[in-house]
Amino acid sequence: QLLPGWRNPKHGKQWISTLEQYAFPIIGRQPINAITPAHIAGVLQPIWLEIPETATRVKQRLHAVMAWAWAHGFCQANPVDVVDKLLPLQPSKAIRTQHQPAMDWRILPAFNQQHLANAERFDVSRALLSFVILTACRSGEARKMRWDELDLDAGIWTIPADRMKTQVTHRIPLSLQAMAVLEKVQGLHGEWVFPSPRKQVPLTDMALTTLLRRIEAPSTTPGRLATAHGFRSTFRDWCSEHGYPRDLAERALAHLIQNKVEAAYHRTDLLEQRRLMMYAWAEWVEHGTNGK
Repeated sequence: QLLPGWRNPKHGKQWISTLEQYAFPIIGRQPINAITPAHIAGVLQPIWLEIPETATRVKQRLHAVMAWAWAHGFCQANPVDVVDKLLPLQPSKAIRTQHQPAMDWRILPAFNQQHLANAERFDVSRALLSFVILTACRSGEARKMRWDELDLDAGIWTIPADRMKTQVTHRIPLSLQAMAVLEKVQGLHGEWVFPSPRKQVPLTDMALTTLLRRIEAPSTTPGRLATAHGFRSTFRDWCSEHGYPRDLAERALAHLIQNKVEAAYHRTDLLEQRRLMMYAWAEWVEHGTNGK
């Protein structure tokens, strides 16, 4: 009954989809007046520290649902109000951004050979991880990629502005290795490149977390496994070690240029220069060779 209030039906569906993915499997069969803070904590704990932004959204949406139920007399309190007492403190956003555990670029080729290079056709999770590594993109950008964003003849992936963190359209040159990954998932779905095997929607943000845990991907942070986002840092370190210009690496990562004067002098996206760099990066990932 909350859905009619959405002006954009797409946003309403996304709102419900989040609850279907994370909450329904755990509390979906519970009568709403029987849901306790412990139930809510059970929904949030698996993602509270691993994907805190998503966990916060789930918590907010559960709060809205329970508040509506309380207001309409279906329950006597909102258990989400006190669930923080059952959950560990999340690190600040600044700390999370700066300290995503990353793999040392020197061991990436061996990791790729052991866990990704020989992945079977239609192994969507491994294909997605390979593509994220090879393109140095954000995992969410790859997860929600559509086939119509790809120009396979030109070897370019164009991410629309509304899907970018920076709200600026971003072009990514595709290496032969990245194109080979796409071939492994062609034919699975007409719209989504990396669809969920259970539903005709993109893979969830837990897919890569689960995979990296299962294969115990090492990181340079003691006691922690590498994260999908951390591979962007791995790429950035590799660029620095191999002498690529800072501006080129920052553009590959789709980082905004903060200095307005510097930004005024860089009005192109340096696609072809980045193409050579991404080709060399892919050679390193696949073969461990200095492809510069």
